[in-house]
Formats: sequence, C-alpha cells, structure tokens
Amino acid sequence: MRKKVCWILAICWMAVIFAFSARNASLSTKDSTTVGMWIGKFLMPGFSGWEEEKQKDFAEKIDHTVRKTAHATEYAILGVLVAGGLVDGSKKRAYRIFVPWAIGSVYAASDELHQMFVPGRSCQLTDIMLDSFGVLVGVLLAQAVWARRKCA
Repeated sequence: MRKKVCWILAICWMAVIFAFSARNASLSTKDSTTVGMWIGKFLMPGFSGWEEEKQKDFAEKIDHTVRKTAHATEYAILGVLVAGGLVDGSKKRAYRIFVPWAIGSVYAASDELHQMFVPGRSCQLTDIMLDSFGVLVGVLLAQAVWARRKCA
C-alpha cells in the first residue's frame, strides 16, 4: 500500500514541478520575489519598517538563492517519494539508491528541456545537476528513515 501511495504522490509532485516550470519568466520572477519578501518579513528584524524599495532590493539580492533552494527542495521531495515507491528490503542497497536517483534525475533533465519552450525560460545544465543532487539527498533521507524503522 505504501508503495502505491508513494508512486501516486510522486506523479502528482512531478505535475506540480511541471506546472512551476511552465510559468513564464515574469511569473517565475514574481514567485521568487514573493518568497524573498516573505523571507525578509519573517527573518529580517524591522523589515516591515523598511522603505518599499529597500524591501524589493533585499528580495532581488536573495532571488538566486531562493530559486536554487527551491530547485533542490522540490527534487529532494521527489527523491523521497520515488524512493518510497521503490523501497524493498530484498534489493541491494545500491539498487535502492541508484534507481530512484536515476528516475528523478531523468525527470529533472526532461523538465529543464521543457523549459526551453517556455517564454523567457531556459534549459541549464547547472539546474539539472542541482536537481539531481536534490533527488539524491531525498533518496538518502528516505533510505536512512527506512533503515532506522527496520532496526527499531
């Protein structure tokens, strides 16, 4: 049952990733600026009292970090879900890590290729690498949880 639920959630999560990637450059920038403003509001003392221009400058300064963190995080979640769909104690550890990582990485590459057809977006090798790293982190996290539960 867990495997089926994980696969359903993984496919739904892939659709969410696809939807974010399908947003044109101006909408994507607006999304990351909104997150940057939210970060400022909750993590920067006195942010609400700053002038609007200073707030926007802050959000722009952390835009790259926000975007790259989002890439890694969304693919780490995918890694957890795909690994959850494949966890099988009878398989070798290398299989349990490599196969979900490969599935997530192939999806990351296909999603970056998809962005070539979205206005203002591009396909970047560095994003594929970051996404693949995120998948690996998620897969390793899922494996660690599974191993701990197995020993408990």
